[in-house]
Amino acid sequence: MKYPRLGVNIDHVATLRQQRGEFYPQVTRAAEIALATGADQITIHLREDRRHIQDQDVPDTHVVCKKFGLPLNFEMGCSDEMIKKAIIERPEWVCLVPEKRAERTTEGGLDVINEENYERVKAACETIKKNSPTTKISLFVEATPAVLQKCLTLKADAVEIHTGEYAKDFLEKKDISHHLKMYREGHKIIKAQGWGYHAGHGLTFDSLEPLLAEKKFEEYNIGHWIIAEALFIGLGHVIKEMLTLLKKYPLEA
Repeated sequence: MKYPRLGVNIDHVATLRQQRGEFYPQVTRAAEIALATGADQITIHLREDRRHIQDQDVPDTHVVCKKFGLPLNFEMGCSDEMIKKAIIERPEWVCLVPEKRAERTTEGGLDVINEENYERVKAACETIKKNSPTTKISLFVEATPAVLQKCLTLKADAVEIHTGEYAKDFLEKKDISHHLKMYREGHKIIKAQGWGYHAGHGLTFDSLEPLLAEKKFEEYNIGHWIIAEALFIGLGHVIKEMLTLLKKYPLEA
């Protein structure tokens, strides 16, 4: 029986470290604990402003992932600098995300409808695929049909749906049915082409369950809530609880 994969984003271990400029808490230790507990991959986002993950964290974390034989999911903007880093490191996955320096966190999906943005994403995909053919690419996008159809014209392997608005509405006890409907429709579009259908951003233990019940997303990348909850009950314990929840919802054949 197949179950959804859990990618643990450890960016905010680095956020805590950078507050004091110390060597601790170590992101590699967080990666070790997450993977030893049963997480399916580690996700890190090297932002251009280096507000949390730093350059050396990328190869160091990749070493940990290789030790466990599990993927590193490297989130990055479409800048020339980040493309070069991806080609050098050759992670198992690259997730292309939008980036604004002033934002508190990623505020939405890639705008592939805008022609200039589309060409930048297209160039990033083609350059990475040419120079690191074993690296798979996911595109962090909204679940609107026009966006997903446009994504399918790019050299990528999956989309990761931005669940930020859904998560916010869930937290505020608003109607989430329109989000779920959109995710169902998006699943049809993406799976018709055999791409991966992933999700992430803003998810908590509680807001994850309605998505699991839909049995549409094959992978969830979750970070901020896991790290926050780990302050109280420990990182390994939080991941075990989340994996137990995932195992309640096998994917449809």
